[in-house]
Amino acid sequence: MWALFIWVSLLLISITHWVYWKNPKCRGKLPPGSMGFPLLGETIQFFKPNTTSDIPPFIKERVKKYGPIFKTNLVGRPVIVSTDPDMSYFVFQQEGRCFQSWYPDTFTNIFGRKNVGSLHGFMYKYLKSMVLTLFGYDGLKKMLPQVELTANNRLELWSNHESVELKDSTASMIFDLTAKKLISHDPDKSSENLRANFVAFIQGLISFPFNIPGTAYHKCLKGRENAMKMLRNMLQERRKKPRKIPSDFFDYVIEEIQKEGTILTEEIALDLMFVLLFASFETTSLALTLAIKFLSDDPEVLKRLTEEHEMILRNRENVDSGLTWEEYKSMTYTFQQFINETARLANIVPAIFRKALIDIKYKDYTIPAGWAVMVCPPAVHLNPKKYEDPLVFNPSRWEESNANNASKHFMAFGGGMRFCVGTDFTKLQMAVFLHSLVTKYRWEEIKGGNIVRTPGLQFPNGYHVRLHRKIH
Repeated sequence: MWALFIWVSLLLISITHWVYWKNPKCRGKLPPGSMGFPLLGETIQFFKPNTTSDIPPFIKERVKKYGPIFKTNLVGRPVIVSTDPDMSYFVFQQEGRCFQSWYPDTFTNIFGRKNVGSLHGFMYKYLKSMVLTLFGYDGLKKMLPQVELTANNRLELWSNHESVELKDSTASMIFDLTAKKLISHDPDKSSENLRANFVAFIQGLISFPFNIPGTAYHKCLKGRENAMKMLRNMLQERRKKPRKIPSDFFDYVIEEIQKEGTILTEEIALDLMFVLLFASFETTSLALTLAIKFLSDDPEVLKRLTEEHEMILRNRENVDSGLTWEEYKSMTYTFQQFINETARLANIVPAIFRKALIDIKYKDYTIPAGWAVMVCPPAVHLNPKKYEDPLVFNPSRWEESNANNASKHFMAFGGGMRFCVGTDFTKLQMAVFLHSLVTKYRWEEIKGGNIVRTPGLQFPNGYHVRLHRKIH
């Protein structure tokens, strides 16, 4: 009898939990959608790879079924997904009032609990101002000659090879440059391979969060652990032997840490370094690889881009002199059309998360306080109502547009007060590399590679090219 009572009680609890899970409480009307299974939600479906260049099937199927705003549950968290440009823009503009930056525990385990994306208010603004000392206008202006020299040296090196795998090669180039500016890391002089740990980290970045030896997620966490150990050792060594004249971002960080009454801790500083190293090389190398693939497939676009950059050379007194800041800023087709279109299709940022601070009424729906909101840039960028033939690479679609940064229909670098502070650094590296490439080299595809996406993130694997020096 007692055993029967226990079984009936457990059954009732399970049914109650299931009913609550499927119909969560809300002081209003929730968007349509499914919460999936208890605890798991729809996490498995979300992490399924996408082998197309289109919107991830998880998003596309639910938009078709429920509309542009729907509810779901990912890794045990209730989430409102927005593919609606107006709602996404509203979310970005209400940062700090109705919403705050938030990411799942699986993300903060990977990037650190004190990473810049998880900090708010004054602390976030403080870190942003620190980063802008490196990636702001004056910092980029000083960096231009080094970026050009790096691009020229790597292209010259690659031209002596039978072929190069473009994604890995550009990633290596950008990582070495960024690591040098941030921490004076020289891979040729270091006994440890810092980039190898980031590669291991990236391979499991968008994977199902099972921290079990052998899984991609476990390898990702181990890659972070090893990279953080190297960064921590570098920081401690630098603090023991400070430089008289600051020469990199690490020196600036150490100065901040040692100030009386500072709010910057070693943990926050290291998480910041980790995120900057990751974001600068992985996202830019992805965009550059796709850019060159697009140029290979479209001779007319290649011709127009080349004409703009060769015009810069023709207008010089000395053709072999380096790029000036004025020449860099004159690359209007490169920035306003070519890079914008590349960023739209690359969808470097597959998802942007926020958390509702209060109950929020939006149109007919209520977003309960504490719920997560996931903005989906790929769905905005591939919306046929805004972009005709959205999967077609067509830089000329930007001719009449002024959307160089964020707008309702273009959020390749985020939006609102958290617009990516590294955007201009990314554009600088892309534009300077493309300048050196199209004015000095021609290339041919050796192996086309393939595009594999996990929720929205693209990995152009195995794209090999052979470079040939132009004879002028």
